[in-house]
Amino acid sequence: MSAPGKTVFYFALYLVILGLTLLISPNTLLGLFGIPVTTEVWIRVVGMLVLFLAFYYYMAAKADLISFFRWTVGARSLVIVFFTVFVLLKLAPPALILFAVIDLFGAFWTWWTLKKR
Repeated sequence: MSAPGKTVFYFALYLVILGLTLLISPNTLLGLFGIPVTTEVWIRVVGMLVLFLAFYYYMAAKADLISFFRWTVGARSLVIVFFTVFVLLKLAPPALILFAVIDLFGAFWTWWTLKKR
């Protein structure tokens, strides 16, 4: 596995942990970040979708799909823009930005390893 592939693989592991948490115990995570707890199914649906993303990231890392890695850099870099807008519009608590920082860090790490190739 190439260096960029490893960054995407580790991001996939993060997504697996996040997705499973949202599926199994979503209110634990929501409570930690000051997001109102819920009994609605939507949060578990988000967990399922995150697990699907984790699968795509894992398979791309395993196959060393360099073009996929490049695509993720742009997409993951935009998460902070959207989450910041959500916070500024008071649609979400500021703690949500932490998730965006993780995405941004992962995107930068992938970009850096791609640049070094």
